[in-house]
Amino acid sequence: MSDSFVKASISYGVRPADGSPAYQHINANPVTGKREKNWTLKEREVEIENIRGKEDSFTLDTAGFQFYTRPAKHKSFTNDEEIEKEYYPESAELIKELTGASRVVFFDHTIRRQRPGQLKDDPQNRKPVLQAHVDQTKGSSIARVHRHLPAAEAPELLKRRFQIINLWRPIEHPALEWPLALCDFRSVNPDEDVFASALVYPDRQGETFAVSHNPNHKWKYLRGMTPDDFVLIKCFDSVQDGNMAVFAPHTAFQDPTTPEGVPHRQSIELRALVFYD
Repeated sequence: MSDSFVKASISYGVRPADGSPAYQHINANPVTGKREKNWTLKEREVEIENIRGKEDSFTLDTAGFQFYTRPAKHKSFTNDEEIEKEYYPESAELIKELTGASRVVFFDHTIRRQRPGQLKDDPQNRKPVLQAHVDQTKGSSIARVHRHLPAAEAPELLKRRFQIINLWRPIEHPALEWPLALCDFRSVNPDEDVFASALVYPDRQGETFAVSHNPNHKWKYLRGMTPDDFVLIKCFDSVQDGNMAVFAPHTAFQDPTTPEGVPHRQSIELRALVFYD
């Protein structure tokens, strides 16, 4: 195995044994710090390739993800209103420039900060997600358009190509601890390797994909991503012609090459509805 590969564990989903629909609560149990769900996780050791130096081999349309380097003008990431006022617009222009999209609508963002020993898990205290997943299913992607766009516009927008894309970026320092691994869509069987899991919020329900193990999966990462680096992660594409990447499973993982004493992982992800004329 070359120096560009590491061996690490990834938590894969295992469907409910009784065949019932899968579900997971978005908020953690305050006592255990864990999110309740009716399906399980199984650790699998996989090889994850550091693709630094050959990032251009992986694009949104082929692999389902794409790495870029572009410093953000907004630097603090401490105030949600400022993030929405300053970071959203610059990021929308970035996505338009890189994808050719005509319209970008952000519907939320999550800041993740690894704080060992902390059980609290709410929107201000999210930890890195340690299970292979895809943020949206086809049904929840369409529901997002109806939820976040005016009722008069949604039907027309849904007639054209649209995507859900996450823009993920480290904050303050390189993300050496708990880096992000992405699975190349070309190694995924989209009909068999994922299963829908209802995401239960206090006031509503969404839906994500959990990812089942497949030994063919090809996992990639960009070691030592800095705050000037970011990755676009496709979570859904309405073009599903057998040639286009529809999504990229992803997860945080424990990199065995991470030096001791590095700062704890901090990152921000924006989630966007991306429309094309």
